[in-house]
Amino acid sequence: MSRIRELQAIAAVSQLVLDHRLATLRDAAVQLDRSRAQLTAINAAAVPADLPTVAAGLVDVGYRRWADTRRTELNTVMARQTAVVLDARVEASTAFGRLQALRGLADRLAKKP
Repeated sequence: MSRIRELQAIAAVSQLVLDHRLATLRDAAVQLDRSRAQLTAINAAAVPADLPTVAAGLVDVGYRRWADTRRTELNTVMARQTAVVLDARVEASTAFGRLQALRGLADRLAKKP
């Protein structure tokens, strides 16, 4: 096998690696977006309707207590998910750089007399 063909074969594998890393990044970003949407929904608290003032106050206090706990959980999850997204972005960037370098080498060898 010639060097050009070897580089093209390696570039094909590198393309698969890049595709996988991009899919991982996409999945991580989707999970983070879902968590953000959940946090937004929690922050937009529903107002209890048709309840006496005391009952509405109790419902509000109960919801706020639950919402505070859930916000804390979601913020922890989102911090982890953000780290995963950032790591996946670095991995995808590295894979892209490797693929471009291999393609450049293959192009140089192809143009060489």
